[in-house]
Amino acid sequence: MNLTINERETRGVAVLELSGRLVLGEECNAFREKVKQLLAAGKKKILVNLAETKRVDSTGIGSLVEAVILTAKQGGDFKLASLDRIVHNTLRTHRLLPAFEIFDNEADALATFK
Repeated sequence: MNLTINERETRGVAVLELSGRLVLGEECNAFREKVKQLLAAGKKKILVNLAETKRVDSTGIGSLVEAVILTAKQGGDFKLASLDRIVHNTLRTHRLLPAFEIFDNEADALATFK
């Protein structure tokens, strides 16, 4: 698997630092499972830091969309931080930017959680 998910908690927010590739296969499955585990454990404030994510394919984009929808259905808050220019442009091209709260860095994103 070419994705590492480091989980930590900061100020009551579950922070997932993704490193590697969020692509079809084990990588996307692992990410989906991690989000589901967090929600099942009652952790409804989730921040995904993509600073070290080198590649996101269409399945990876779909996984992010699925995560934001699942979190919203649970009454939670899901945000993204430190997107690579290519990932940001992909979300814009597919008109998905409005589906996410996106921040330039983790500190700015953390400051917006209630």
